[in-house]
Parts: sequence; structure tokens; C-alpha cells
Amino acid sequence: MWDQRYSEDDYFYGTAPNDFLAANAGLIPNGPLLCLAEGEGRNAVHLAGLGYRVTAVDSSAAGLRKAERLARERGVMLECVHADLADYDLGTARWAGIVSIFAHLPPPLRRQVHAAIPRALRPGGILLLEAYTPAQLDHGTGGPPVAELMMDAASLREELQGLVFEHLAECEREVVEGKGHRGTGAVVQAIARRPT
Repeated sequence: MWDQRYSEDDYFYGTAPNDFLAANAGLIPNGPLLCLAEGEGRNAVHLAGLGYRVTAVDSSAAGLRKAERLARERGVMLECVHADLADYDLGTARWAGIVSIFAHLPPPLRRQVHAAIPRALRPGGILLLEAYTPAQLDHGTGGPPVAELMMDAASLREELQGLVFEHLAECEREVVEGKGHRGTGAVVQAIARRPT
């Protein structure tokens, strides 16, 4: 599905970074940064432009080719890893920051990835996450077609134990990202830190 979606020349979600990420990227300490389910690279390229060493992981080879193209066009370095998150080892105390923007995974895989994040962050490292909540189904402006693929504040607290939430909120906001996300969205936003 994703290779097909990313096969067009245009960027399905645009080339500008996610608004929540752009507003809060400065909270991430210096060091290596991992972007989960990064797709066509808009967020990873933005972060690389801020001086971070960014690894973008995605299961879509077509998406990562476009991420590499965008990085070249912007004159930044980006490491792209073609992998299924079910098989990708996030490592231990490896990342200064982990970014998860609309990374909607099947619940068992989401719980597996979220359980690995606290261990994968360095002490003091930051997770930045934005995802659609089940209320998004009433809007129809993007995101998965079923509630089980979405997240809410309660599930994030449960799945990301070991992190301290500095911000965790459900809200509605205008999400305009290419043709993939267009209009009012019901989202959950999280900024969480691994204690030092």
C-alpha cells in the first residue's frame, strides 16, 4: 500500500515538516535522532537541516527514495533504513531523540515499538509524538480508517512507561500536510523524556 501511495512524483504529505514537530524540535538534545515510519522524509529532512544526525526508518522503499531525493535537494545528510518496525532493533541508550509523527501501527506492533522507546533513548532523550485519536474518524481528513490503529493519551501513558511526560494532550487542530492530511484533525500530542 505505502509503496503505491508514495510512487507518484508529488509528496503525498508534502515536504514541509509537521507543525507540532517544527514547534518543538528544539527540545531534543544534540545527538543522533530516529524518525519512525518516516515515509517520504519531510520531518527527517527538516531535523537534519537543524543539525541533527538523523536516521529515517520506513518499510516503503519508494518513500525512502523520495526522502533521499528531498535530502539531496535541501543539501542535508540523511541515513535511510528500509525495514519493517517489527524487525528493527531500536537499540539501547542510542538516541537523543525519537520522532513518531502519524506512525499508526497495528496495536501489537505499536505496543512492541513503544515498549522499546524508553530503553532506546539516552538518559535525557526526548520522544516527540503526534498521532490521530479515534475521534478523527468523525472528521475524515486523513489517517487510518479504523480506531484500533489510532492512539489516545491513556494508551500512550500505558505503553510508554519509563518516560516522564512533559506534555500530553488530546486536541483538535488544523492539519494541512500535502493531500494526505487536509482539515480539522483530532490528535494526541506527546513530549516525553527518559529520566537522567
